[in-house]
Amino acid sequence: MSSNSPNKNNGAGDSGTLVMEQKPELKEPALYQVVLLNDDFTPMEFVVYILQSIFGYDHEKSTQIMLSVHTKGKGVCGIFPKEIAETKSHEINEMAKSHEHPLISEIEPLTD
Repeated sequence: MSSNSPNKNNGAGDSGTLVMEQKPELKEPALYQVVLLNDDFTPMEFVVYILQSIFGYDHEKSTQIMLSVHTKGKGVCGIFPKEIAETKSHEINEMAKSHEHPLISEIEPLTD
């Protein structure tokens, strides 16, 4: 029997009911933004280093994001599915902690 064809219940006590197999409905995953929060102690060069290391941005893009964080109080580093955003945020926080900087990152749901 083909997986695309309807299945009939041919067992004992067959009621003649036809069961149709449905393909699962796939949805795009919810997206989250990784956000860096400004502080008065983390060196700007370290923020640029984090952005290059974790997100793979070049020096120019990393500097633009760092300046946005510095002037606006926070800045978006990237937009990802939830699990990836959580991982990147965790990497930032752990790297900052290991270098004894108070830099913090969070994730926020992407709003339309």
